Amino acid sequence: MSTVSTEERILSVLEQDAQASYAEIADRADVSKPTVRKYIRKLEEEGVIVGYSADVDPKKLSGQSIALVGMDVDSGQYVEATRAIKDLEEVEALYTSSGDHMLMAEVRAGDGDELGDVISEKLLAIDGVTAAHPSFLQERLK
Repeated sequence: MSTVSTEERILSVLEQDAQASYAEIADRADVSKPTVRKYIRKLEEEGVIVGYSADVDPKKLSGQSIALVGMDVDSGQYVEATRAIKDLEEVEALYTSSGDHMLMAEVRAGDGDELGDVISEKLLAIDGVTAAHPSFLQERLK
């Protein structure tokens, strides 16, 4: 008997292929399709699965640039600043971080210049954002 739980096996399949059908997940996780449906519904309701997405190679995007932007935020304005960042159309994802910066945002724009404008004119213009350090993504290696 496997020491890996049913939930972990299902999540592992989804993390490898978010487009896998229930039948594919069931086959790869060694469970039935109804079990897959039950666990996925439970994981979505609990907020473990928060969405499904495609992995994109930034180098192959025509007309779009992506950066990971580390941001520092004044602690007294953290909640308001975080809400404002989340509301920006160009911010694809936003994470809290225990690393060099309090927040990490995936920011997308038409090209490098536009991405720079988003960072300087939108992110840094938000009250409480004290610094933004972009790392422009070049090529997806895995």
